[in-house]
Amino acid sequence: MYYTSRPMTDHITLIQSPSGEDLYLVAGSRQSALIDANMGVGQLRAFVESLTGNPLVVLLTHGHVDHAPGAAEFEEVYMNSADGELYRSHCALEARQGYLKQNLGDRYEELTAEGFVPEDPDKQFRELSDGQRFDLGGVHIQAVAFPGHTPGSMAFLVEEDRVLITGDACNNFTFLFTPGSSSVEAYCRAVIQVREKMAGKYDRIFVSHREPELPNTLLDEMIQVCREVLAGNSQEVPFAFMGIQALVAKKTDEHLRQTDGKTANLVYRADHITN
Repeated sequence: MYYTSRPMTDHITLIQSPSGEDLYLVAGSRQSALIDANMGVGQLRAFVESLTGNPLVVLLTHGHVDHAPGAAEFEEVYMNSADGELYRSHCALEARQGYLKQNLGDRYEELTAEGFVPEDPDKQFRELSDGQRFDLGGVHIQAVAFPGHTPGSMAFLVEEDRVLITGDACNNFTFLFTPGSSSVEAYCRAVIQVREKMAGKYDRIFVSHREPELPNTLLDEMIQVCREVLAGNSQEVPFAFMGIQALVAKKTDEHLRQTDGKTANLVYRADHITN
Protein backbone atom coordinates (compact mmCIF):
# COMPACT_ATOMS: atom_id res chain seq x y z
CA MET A 1 0.00 0.00 0.00
CA TYR A 2 1.38 3.40 -1.00
CA TYR A 3 -0.06 5.51 1.86
CA THR A 4 -0.12 4.93 5.60
CA SER A 5 -2.23 6.62 8.26
CA ARG A 6 -2.53 7.16 11.99
CA PRO A 7 -4.79 9.29 14.21
CA MET A 8 -3.50 12.63 15.47
CA THR A 9 -6.62 13.86 17.33
CA ASP A 10 -10.25 12.75 17.72
CA HIS A 11 -11.05 14.25 14.31
CA ILE A 12 -7.73 14.41 12.42
CA THR A 13 -5.97 11.50 10.72
CA LEU A 14 -2.44 11.87 9.37
CA ILE A 15 -1.85 10.34 5.92
CA GLN A 16 1.78 9.92 4.90
CA SER A 17 3.32 9.18 1.52
CA PRO A 18 6.60 7.29 0.97
CA SER A 19 8.16 10.45 -0.49
CA GLY A 20 7.67 12.32 2.76
CA GLU A 21 4.49 14.40 2.44
CA ASP A 22 1.96 14.70 5.27
CA LEU A 23 -1.72 15.03 4.39
CA TYR A 24 -4.57 15.38 6.87
CA LEU A 25 -8.08 13.95 6.83
CA VAL A 26 -10.47 15.89 9.06
CA ALA A 27 -13.74 14.08 9.81
CA GLY A 28 -17.00 15.56 11.00
CA SER A 29 -20.33 13.81 11.46
CA ARG A 30 -21.53 14.44 7.90
CA GLN A 31 -18.50 15.39 5.79
CA SER A 32 -14.73 14.89 5.72
CA ALA A 33 -12.09 17.29 4.44
CA LEU A 34 -8.80 16.12 2.94
CA ILE A 35 -6.09 18.74 3.33
CA ASP A 36 -3.81 18.39 0.30
CA ALA A 37 -3.97 15.79 -2.46
CA ASN A 38 -0.36 14.77 -3.08
CA MET A 39 0.82 13.90 -6.62
CA GLY A 40 -1.89 11.80 -8.20
CA VAL A 41 -0.18 8.47 -7.56
CA GLY A 42 -0.86 5.55 -5.23
CA GLN A 43 -4.67 5.63 -5.52
CA LEU A 44 -5.15 8.30 -2.88
CA ARG A 45 -8.91 8.56 -3.29
CA ALA A 46 -9.42 4.83 -2.68
CA PHE A 47 -7.18 5.04 0.39
CA VAL A 48 -9.07 8.04 1.82
CA GLU A 49 -12.42 6.35 1.16
CA SER A 50 -11.20 3.36 3.16
CA LEU A 51 -10.83 5.72 6.15
CA THR A 52 -14.16 7.55 5.90
CA GLY A 53 -17.56 6.93 4.40
CA ASN A 54 -18.39 10.65 4.45
CA PRO A 55 -18.67 12.81 1.36
CA LEU A 56 -15.29 14.42 0.67
CA VAL A 57 -14.12 17.97 0.13
CA VAL A 58 -10.47 18.66 -0.68
CA LEU A 59 -8.67 21.79 0.59
CA LEU A 60 -5.26 22.59 -0.91
CA THR A 61 -2.59 24.43 1.05
CA HIS A 62 -0.96 25.50 -2.24
CA GLY A 63 -0.32 24.50 -5.86
CA HIS A 64 3.08 22.76 -5.73
CA VAL A 65 3.83 19.39 -7.32
CA ASP A 66 3.84 17.47 -4.03
CA HIS A 67 0.55 18.90 -2.76
CA ALA A 68 -1.91 19.56 -5.56
CA PRO A 69 -1.85 17.32 -8.70
CA GLY A 70 -3.80 14.55 -6.97
CA ALA A 71 -6.76 16.94 -7.01
CA ALA A 72 -7.59 15.41 -10.41
CA GLU A 73 -9.04 12.40 -8.53
CA PHE A 74 -11.64 14.48 -6.69
CA GLU A 75 -14.68 16.55 -7.66
CA GLU A 76 -15.00 19.22 -4.94
CA VAL A 77 -11.59 20.86 -4.56
CA TYR A 78 -10.77 24.30 -3.17
CA MET A 79 -7.56 26.23 -3.92
CA ASN A 80 -6.59 29.87 -3.72
CA SER A 81 -6.62 31.16 -7.31
CA ALA A 82 -3.32 33.01 -6.78
CA ASP A 83 -1.70 29.58 -7.21
CA GLY A 84 -3.55 28.72 -10.41
CA GLU A 85 -0.62 29.16 -12.78
CA LEU A 86 1.70 27.37 -10.39
CA TYR A 87 -0.65 24.38 -10.29
CA ARG A 88 -0.91 24.23 -14.07
CA SER A 89 2.86 23.90 -14.44
CA HIS A 90 3.32 21.54 -11.49
CA CYS A 91 0.56 19.06 -12.40
CA ALA A 92 2.48 17.95 -15.51
CA LEU A 93 3.32 14.25 -15.48
CA GLU A 94 7.00 14.98 -16.16
CA ALA A 95 7.21 17.25 -13.10
CA ARG A 96 5.64 14.63 -10.85
CA GLN A 97 7.81 11.80 -12.13
CA GLY A 98 10.96 13.89 -11.73
CA TYR A 99 10.09 14.79 -8.15
CA LEU A 100 9.38 11.18 -7.19
CA LYS A 101 12.46 9.76 -8.89
CA GLN A 102 14.56 12.18 -6.89
CA ASN A 103 12.82 11.33 -3.61
CA LEU A 104 12.16 7.59 -3.97
CA GLY A 105 15.38 6.53 -5.68
CA ASP A 106 15.49 2.78 -6.37
CA ARG A 107 11.94 2.33 -5.04
CA TYR A 108 10.42 4.55 -7.72
CA GLU A 109 9.32 1.79 -10.11
CA GLU A 110 7.94 -0.38 -7.33
CA LEU A 111 5.92 2.37 -5.66
CA THR A 112 4.55 3.95 -8.84
CA ALA A 113 3.76 0.69 -10.65
CA GLU A 114 0.01 1.37 -10.54
CA GLY A 115 0.53 4.55 -12.50
CA PHE A 116 -0.33 8.22 -12.20
CA VAL A 117 -3.63 10.01 -12.43
CA PRO A 118 -3.62 11.89 -15.76
CA GLU A 119 -2.59 15.53 -15.50
CA ASP A 120 -5.47 17.99 -15.42
CA PRO A 121 -4.18 21.52 -16.11
CA ASP A 122 -7.75 22.76 -16.66
CA LYS A 123 -9.04 21.48 -13.34
CA GLN A 124 -11.89 23.67 -12.13
CA PHE A 125 -11.20 24.66 -8.54
CA ARG A 126 -13.58 26.33 -6.14
CA GLU A 127 -12.13 29.54 -4.74
CA LEU A 128 -10.45 29.32 -1.35
CA SER A 129 -10.20 32.61 0.49
CA ASP A 130 -9.09 33.97 3.84
CA GLY A 131 -11.67 33.43 6.58
CA GLN A 132 -13.69 30.88 4.62
CA ARG A 133 -15.25 28.34 6.99
CA PHE A 134 -16.21 24.73 6.38
CA ASP A 135 -18.80 22.99 8.58
CA LEU A 136 -18.16 19.24 8.52
CA GLY A 137 -20.78 18.48 11.16
CA GLY A 138 -19.56 19.24 14.67
CA VAL A 139 -16.12 20.12 13.31
CA HIS A 140 -15.24 23.41 11.64
CA ILE A 141 -12.24 24.36 9.52
CA GLN A 142 -11.25 27.98 8.93
CA ALA A 143 -9.03 28.89 5.96
CA VAL A 144 -6.23 31.34 6.73
CA ALA A 145 -4.28 33.22 4.05
CA PHE A 146 -0.55 32.67 4.59
CA PRO A 147 1.32 33.94 1.50
CA GLY A 148 5.08 33.71 1.13
CA HIS A 149 6.03 30.17 0.18
CA THR A 150 3.65 30.67 -2.75
CA PRO A 151 1.30 33.59 -3.49
CA GLY A 152 -1.78 31.52 -2.62
CA SER A 153 -0.49 29.52 0.35
CA MET A 154 -3.17 28.78 2.94
CA ALA A 155 -3.22 27.43 6.48
CA PHE A 156 -6.20 25.75 8.13
CA LEU A 157 -7.49 26.02 11.68
CA VAL A 158 -9.40 22.96 12.91
CA GLU A 159 -11.38 24.84 15.49
CA GLU A 160 -12.66 22.16 17.85
CA ASP A 161 -9.29 20.38 18.00
CA ARG A 162 -7.40 23.70 18.34
CA VAL A 163 -4.96 22.62 15.64
CA LEU A 164 -3.37 24.96 13.09
CA ILE A 165 -2.22 23.17 9.92
CA THR A 166 0.38 25.39 8.23
CA GLY A 167 1.43 23.08 5.38
CA ASP A 168 4.58 24.48 3.77
CA ALA A 169 3.70 28.08 4.66
CA CYS A 170 5.63 27.83 7.93
CA ASN A 171 7.69 24.86 9.10
CA ASN A 172 11.19 23.88 10.16
CA PHE A 173 12.71 24.40 6.70
CA THR A 174 10.44 26.89 4.94
CA PHE A 175 11.32 27.42 1.27
CA LEU A 176 11.22 31.09 0.33
CA PHE A 177 13.45 31.01 -2.74
CA THR A 178 11.52 29.20 -5.49
CA PRO A 179 9.68 31.06 -8.27
CA GLY A 180 6.67 32.89 -6.87
CA SER A 181 7.97 33.09 -3.30
CA SER A 182 7.85 36.44 -1.54
CA SER A 183 10.74 38.41 -0.09
CA VAL A 184 11.72 37.74 3.51
CA GLU A 185 10.36 41.16 4.47
CA ALA A 186 6.92 40.47 2.97
CA TYR A 187 6.87 37.00 4.48
CA CYS A 188 7.65 38.37 7.93
CA ARG A 189 4.60 40.61 7.67
CA ALA A 190 2.46 37.61 6.70
CA VAL A 191 3.66 35.54 9.66
CA ILE A 192 2.92 38.41 12.05
CA GLN A 193 -0.59 38.79 10.59
CA VAL A 194 -1.34 35.08 10.95
CA ARG A 195 0.01 35.03 14.51
CA GLU A 196 -2.23 37.95 15.46
CA LYS A 197 -5.28 36.49 13.71
CA MET A 198 -4.83 33.04 15.27
CA ALA A 199 -3.79 34.18 18.77
CA GLY A 200 -5.47 32.03 21.43
CA LYS A 201 -7.14 29.73 18.88
CA TYR A 202 -4.69 26.82 18.66
CA ASP A 203 -2.56 24.64 20.90
CA ARG A 204 -0.87 22.45 18.28
CA ILE A 205 0.71 22.98 14.85
CA PHE A 206 0.81 20.35 12.09
CA VAL A 207 2.96 20.73 8.96
CA SER A 208 3.39 18.93 5.63
CA HIS A 209 6.89 17.43 5.69
CA ARG A 210 9.14 15.41 7.98
CA GLU A 211 7.85 15.52 11.56
CA PRO A 212 4.12 16.24 11.26
CA GLU A 213 3.85 18.17 14.54
CA LEU A 214 6.04 21.09 15.55
CA PRO A 215 5.99 23.20 18.75
CA ASN A 216 3.20 25.75 19.00
CA THR A 217 5.87 28.45 19.32
CA LEU A 218 6.67 28.01 15.61
CA LEU A 219 5.21 31.35 14.44
CA ASP A 220 7.00 33.31 17.15
CA GLU A 221 10.27 31.59 16.27
CA MET A 222 9.79 32.27 12.55
CA ILE A 223 9.25 35.97 13.14
CA GLN A 224 12.52 36.06 15.06
CA VAL A 225 14.33 34.23 12.25
CA CYS A 226 12.96 36.68 9.68
CA ARG A 227 14.07 39.63 11.79
CA GLU A 228 17.56 38.18 12.07
CA VAL A 229 17.77 37.78 8.29
CA LEU A 230 16.52 41.34 7.77
CA ALA A 231 19.11 42.65 10.25
CA GLY A 232 21.92 40.75 8.51
CA ASN A 233 22.41 38.45 11.49
CA SER A 234 21.51 35.05 10.01
CA GLN A 235 24.09 32.28 9.66
CA GLU A 236 23.76 32.22 5.83
CA VAL A 237 24.47 28.54 5.22
CA PRO A 238 24.75 27.88 1.43
CA PHE A 239 22.02 25.66 -0.03
CA ALA A 240 21.33 24.47 -3.58
CA PHE A 241 18.06 23.03 -4.88
CA MET A 242 17.23 22.17 -8.50
CA GLY A 243 19.84 24.60 -9.80
CA ILE A 244 18.82 27.46 -7.51
CA GLN A 245 21.34 28.86 -5.04
CA ALA A 246 19.96 29.89 -1.67
CA LEU A 247 20.86 30.47 1.97
CA VAL A 248 19.63 28.75 5.12
CA ALA A 249 19.14 31.10 8.05
CA LYS A 250 20.11 28.61 10.78
CA LYS A 251 22.65 25.78 10.80
CA THR A 252 21.19 22.27 10.91
CA ASP A 253 22.37 18.69 11.25
CA GLU A 254 21.82 15.99 8.61
CA HIS A 255 18.21 15.58 9.85
CA LEU A 256 17.52 19.33 9.39
CA ARG A 257 17.44 19.86 13.14
CA GLN A 258 18.92 23.17 14.24
CA THR A 259 22.05 23.11 16.29
CA ASP A 260 20.57 25.74 18.66
CA GLY A 261 17.64 23.47 19.56
CA LYS A 262 14.96 25.73 18.08
CA THR A 263 12.51 24.80 15.33
CA ALA A 264 11.70 27.51 12.76
CA ASN A 265 14.08 27.88 9.83
CA LEU A 266 14.05 29.74 6.54
CA VAL A 267 15.65 29.10 3.15
CA TYR A 268 15.86 32.30 1.10
CA ARG A 269 17.65 34.09 -1.74
CA ALA A 270 20.28 36.70 -0.95
CA ASP A 271 18.82 38.97 -3.66
CA HIS A 272 15.25 38.76 -2.39
CA ILE A 273 15.36 39.78 1.25
CA THR A 274 13.53 43.11 1.08
CA ASN A 275 10.70 44.29 -1.16
